[in-house]
Amino acid sequence: MSLFYLLIVAIVQGITEFLPVSSSGHLILLPFFLGTHDQGQAIDVAVHVGTLGAVILYFWRDVKIGLAGLPRLMTGRTDTPGSKLAFLLIVATIPVILIGLILKVTGLADAMRSPAVIGWTMLIFGLALYWFDQKGAEMKGEADWNLKDAIKLGLWQAVALIPGTSRSGITITGARAMGYTRADAAKISMLMSIPTIMASGILLGAEVVGDADWAMLKDAAIGAVFAFGAALLALTLMMRLLKSVSFTPYVIYRVILGVILLGISYS
Repeated sequence: MSLFYLLIVAIVQGITEFLPVSSSGHLILLPFFLGTHDQGQAIDVAVHVGTLGAVILYFWRDVKIGLAGLPRLMTGRTDTPGSKLAFLLIVATIPVILIGLILKVTGLADAMRSPAVIGWTMLIFGLALYWFDQKGAEMKGEADWNLKDAIKLGLWQAVALIPGTSRSGITITGARAMGYTRADAAKISMLMSIPTIMASGILLGAEVVGDADWAMLKDAAIGAVFAFGAALLALTLMMRLLKSVSFTPYVIYRVILGVILLGISYS
């Protein structure tokens, strides 16, 4: 893999992982538009590790609280902010792990990797984000997140296994539908990404660890570093912009890209 293409993959993954525009959809489309081979699972793992590092750093205060609550959670108690947060994040991650394994075993995960599927999901879930973002009430904050909402958001997150849906986009949509403020919907979505990306990275990493060599490790390291930088920049900008801007710019991008992909797929 050329250094140029590796950097493109890393930067695209980093920028799109936390924006509601679908990182998986863009990574699938890259080889399609550039006429190259798929970057492979090793690079996918590396860039996911990079984005994981970015979200952990950005939300380190919350991550530290959640980690501190794990020992208490292991005793079966969720009566502290940390143990409650850790518990809710685990609950919200279960659906995507279970459904993801089913899709992988049945082969449906690979069957959905097409520009037509991505076009439809870009368009449909982009419009859903716009509707709930514009119509949703802002009556809940992160402190109101509870078990019932964690289960619901976990199911919303599982929908993102369809390429082009966007994990952050669909969970933000779900949170806005439940009445969470824009900023808190985004924050909950970003915190949910941590165990989800970790689970995905472990699953993919287990499949490629035996094939690793020095060249692959070097490419993986470069990809992880650039994905980390791009993700941290994109995450910082989005969280700041949410104080004054809605999700409409991302919706417009999704709709335009969706229409283009559908036009290409059915022409």
